[in-house]
Amino acid sequence: MRPIKQIHGDKAPHWVGDGFFVKTLINYVDDQPDFNYSHTDPFLLFDYGEPTTFAPNPDYQTQPHGIGKHPHKGFETVTLAYSGEISHADSIGGRGDILEGDVQWMTAGRGILHEEFHSESFGQRGGVFSMVQMWVNLPSAHKLTDPKYQFIKRGEMPIIELMDSRDANSQDTVAQNTDKQTVIGQVAIIAGDWHGVTGSAVTFTPVNMWDIALHTAGTTTLQVPCTHNTLLLVQEGRVLVNGTSISAGNLIQFAAPIKPSVDSQPVHVPLSGAATDAIELTYSTDNDEHTLAKLLLLSGEPIGEPVAGHGPFVMNTQDELRQTFRDYQTGNFGH
Repeated sequence: MRPIKQIHGDKAPHWVGDGFFVKTLINYVDDQPDFNYSHTDPFLLFDYGEPTTFAPNPDYQTQPHGIGKHPHKGFETVTLAYSGEISHADSIGGRGDILEGDVQWMTAGRGILHEEFHSESFGQRGGVFSMVQMWVNLPSAHKLTDPKYQFIKRGEMPIIELMDSRDANSQDTVAQNTDKQTVIGQVAIIAGDWHGVTGSAVTFTPVNMWDIALHTAGTTTLQVPCTHNTLLLVQEGRVLVNGTSISAGNLIQFAAPIKPSVDSQPVHVPLSGAATDAIELTYSTDNDEHTLAKLLLLSGEPIGEPVAGHGPFVMNTQDELRQTFRDYQTGNFGH
């Protein structure tokens, strides 16, 4: 079982523009002996948008809530909408509304400008808004890749039922014991591999991203590659993770992975053929209010390269970073 190393949650929330009220739970610029980018590589930053109620916006068409055009370079932004809707538009023509459960996976690469606002529909009606956004680093070989935009609708994600492992010896016996096991939740595979089932997101390095919902009391076990850095957000509700009670708004950082051989190259290996660590989730419905537990698991093979970043740019060296700022200031950004 992969031990819990640290729980990130005691962070002050702040506004991004006037539409996103977030806690930055991890940030690659933190550089302490007990926590730095090496512990989360390839994940650079994680913003948790706690549920926030917005009144209807009378100026939803001309002054939508959100953040206007801004640049990114050298990494990818991944946005998942839990409630509410986000409208995206960028400088390469990518645009669309991210609805509840949808994912936007934007590769900034050599440079992109984009904007993010509440959708017209949500701005008009108002309501509860909640989302997460993370930054995923790109290796040096792909820092200057062409920008691209992947829009992944909820209906396009493979959905796997999670069985109560207390009803059988292991989840590997599901096929033989379907009639004896209780379904306690589901996992949507956004990226990576779940026992041979792959998500539709295309990634530059091995990354798993699984959106999990638990609705019935029980215990289930996740298997993650033992060479991956691994994080787990509790987005809603409360759950026992490896026996530790974790509430909404907390991001778990698990112990450091096994380092691969120096001669090995990162490859996408199905979980069925890889050495894995277990993470145990136990959900209880004993409380008076029956609330779903929603979680997001992230795991990734560390890139292991130096990082030089400032603001919306993440490169490998200070020289590259200075050149990026010069290009942006002189109108050569993204070329």
